Amino acid sequence: MPITEILEENCRKFGNDVCLVELNPEIQERRHVTWKEYELIEPNPSNYYRREITWNVFNEKANRFANLLLSRGIKKGDKVGILLMNCLEWLPIYFGILKTGALAVPLNFRYASDEIEYCVNLAEINVLVFGPTFISRIEEIVENIAKNRILFYVGDNCPEFAESYNELTANCSSISPDIKLTDDDFAAIYFSSGTTGFPKAILHKHRSLVHSCRVEQNHHGQTKDDVFLCIPPLYHTGAKMHWFGSFLVGGKAILLKGTKPKAVLEAVSAEKCTIVWLLVPWAQDILDAIDSGEVKLEDYELSQWRLMHIGAQPVPPSLIARWKKVFPDHDYDTNYGLSESIGPGAVHLGIENIHKVGAIGKAGYGWQTKIVDENGEDVKQGEVGELCLKGPGVMTCYYNDPKSTEEVLKDGWLYTGDMAMEDEDGFIFLVDRKKDVVISGGENIYPVQIENFLRAHPKIKDTAVIGVPDARLGEATMAIIELKDGENCTEEEINEFCHKLPRYKRPHHIVFADIPRNPTGKIEKPKLRQIYCGESVVAKQNRG
Repeated sequence: MPITEILEENCRKFGNDVCLVELNPEIQERRHVTWKEYELIEPNPSNYYRREITWNVFNEKANRFANLLLSRGIKKGDKVGILLMNCLEWLPIYFGILKTGALAVPLNFRYASDEIEYCVNLAEINVLVFGPTFISRIEEIVENIAKNRILFYVGDNCPEFAESYNELTANCSSISPDIKLTDDDFAAIYFSSGTTGFPKAILHKHRSLVHSCRVEQNHHGQTKDDVFLCIPPLYHTGAKMHWFGSFLVGGKAILLKGTKPKAVLEAVSAEKCTIVWLLVPWAQDILDAIDSGEVKLEDYELSQWRLMHIGAQPVPPSLIARWKKVFPDHDYDTNYGLSESIGPGAVHLGIENIHKVGAIGKAGYGWQTKIVDENGEDVKQGEVGELCLKGPGVMTCYYNDPKSTEEVLKDGWLYTGDMAMEDEDGFIFLVDRKKDVVISGGENIYPVQIENFLRAHPKIKDTAVIGVPDARLGEATMAIIELKDGENCTEEEINEFCHKLPRYKRPHHIVFADIPRNPTGKIEKPKLRQIYCGESVVAKQNRG
């Protein structure tokens, strides 16, 4: 079953129910657009605090864009790029692309012009849909990418080098195009996060997308009555595939622009959200805001909030201990996955396993796992090796990159590049990225273990540990530490705190600075290595 059939089914069952709400806390004047008004006007998103659409409107918008693409000669197998900030138009555009049989290609909204051009060429994009934020970036490269490509602009004041999505779709049919799709048709190309260099193009079929719907709903039991708060960028699998669990059962989603604690809690309260997926920094910010008195929980209606879950990175147990003290009635879960495994859920802790916080869990619904050594042989329980995944959500390949594909796909198994170990109860613990392991004096040191330890310090907001060149040891560990607002700390305090660590794990160097993270919450360690030891990304990759 192609994933577009789920949208059609939701339209038949729940057509007049609101399915998507966009909230923009930066808008001071609380102007709202209901789904009835949405059909009568084309609102400028920057002027409205709240916009909503129903399943009927969602499906009609998707159909209009699909028919526009078909009228321009787009066919099954073509590629359509999406370069938009989170907005109410995003998902109808995505599904409109899929309805044509073309592949949706979401692009990271942080990409600079050269990165946009690189990805457009790598994925062989035929059409690029972009929004106001990206006009200047597209203008820089338009002469290089416009030839034989269509550029659609979503928003007011369309630039001369593009065509207006709003005007053109308004005149297109809202009837679903008659394009036959199957599980085995290609559906999307997602780009890797790029934390280890230029991103790779990850090819998935409809089968993968539908499996991610089933995985998420199986793990978190979404019902029609659940309301999912979506904060992360929709271009990434982490946000969209968590939403897919609600999508499968016709549940409502709230698209929140912004991550400030007040905005998150206000959205949960006003929209009666029951499920919230957070990144580690956002969860920490909420707790810090509560501790400082910046926000007061009694100002919000939060009793309906049943589940907080986290993914995209190792989760410090100390953070969840703090969270449960403040929100004792919340279920907690963590999920592990990669864009190569169609996002979250390939490994899953489970809300019933809170006693195992720190682990990423066991194989998720429909997935298999194994941990192997450098020769591909299973390691013994308790030993560290590379985590491998197998299941219906594994990518087809890295598009136009057979060499990289061969390196990570072996006999149906996806080699993740993540180092992990399995405990005596069968729970998997993420140790570190294979390329981030520090080899110091012949010892393998896993930075995540040191980072989790340091985050328990009451003055530390965030931290990252990297290896820096050392004449005697080969590499030595450096801890970059970001302090909580208003806190002061010395290197001596950190060294004293680290006496509880084995000597070889204690950081050799301490630096107080901000921690750069990408939009999916992952620490940008290549950037840190370039800053603090001048090491190029390529050099680190080659050494790994």
